[in-house]
Amino acid sequence: MYINAVGYYIPEKRISNDYFTDINGLDAQWIYQRTGIKTRSRANDKETIDYMCTEAVLGALPQLPYNETDVDLIIFASYTPSDTVGTTAHVIQREFKMEKAKAFHISSACSSAINGMEIIQSFFKANMSKKALLICAERNSTYSDDADSIAGHLWGDAATAYFFSSERYSSDELEIVDITSQGLAHIGQGPKAVNLEPNGAGLRMPYGRDVFQRACIYLVQNTEDIITKNGYTISDLSYFIGHQANKRIINHVVKELGIPQNKTMNNIEELGNTGSTSALLVFAQNYDTFKENDLICISVFGGGYSAGTCLLKKS
Repeated sequence: MYINAVGYYIPEKRISNDYFTDINGLDAQWIYQRTGIKTRSRANDKETIDYMCTEAVLGALPQLPYNETDVDLIIFASYTPSDTVGTTAHVIQREFKMEKAKAFHISSACSSAINGMEIIQSFFKANMSKKALLICAERNSTYSDDADSIAGHLWGDAATAYFFSSERYSSDELEIVDITSQGLAHIGQGPKAVNLEPNGAGLRMPYGRDVFQRACIYLVQNTEDIITKNGYTISDLSYFIGHQANKRIINHVVKELGIPQNKTMNNIEELGNTGSTSALLVFAQNYDTFKENDLICISVFGGGYSAGTCLLKKS
């Protein structure tokens, strides 16, 4: 399974920490010390989730080695959809005339993108698809509450688009070496830890401490497991990209794993927590950085609970 092209869209607007002092009483420096966030991306009225995903796909097309109409599978991964019937997957199918494609939406909190990749891999192995598009986006600001002093200051908005194929088209393409995911509803606060009730209180994180502790454990464990399973060691990693929920979590994970800071990639300081698209967004932003024989690990943890890890290599 290979990545043929990537694209992304990030709203231009940034919300600084200072904004929240008058809204929920949190000090700007306190927010930064606790989260590593200085600003977060914020979509305007025009920048719907459909708009952001369309722009992300457009950003990927110049790299694509085949016609986008050849895509036979579209997966939209998100926990903040704007429509659960006519989903963004269907909007993209119509916009780009991908008439051959199956199209659907999946959600598993912040592991949604990794789960989407795992589904694509399964379709490829079953010979049910040969070319697939994963669009992953969160418009957290649709559901978050800036006045929420527990989590309202965390959220950012963004979208990514990844084209995959079962066969290699170019020597520059990155190979998906392995993908794993877990449903972890049985641990800790499970489904209660992060929740989004569309007709209720919106996006909330009532058990942030439990999320923090579980993320630290599973990001380390799952990274070690996938590296060992595939015959590598941590020192073989060229780059590690963790879920961009909290910089302190990432710092803890890389310290536990013994990964040097210069081998980590992050965007949380500027963009905030962009949810399930966050780690893929970091990867897409640095796509041209990766060179031959680079080994990259992406590891995420999210509400529900859920987790996912992916190992990629450029060869």
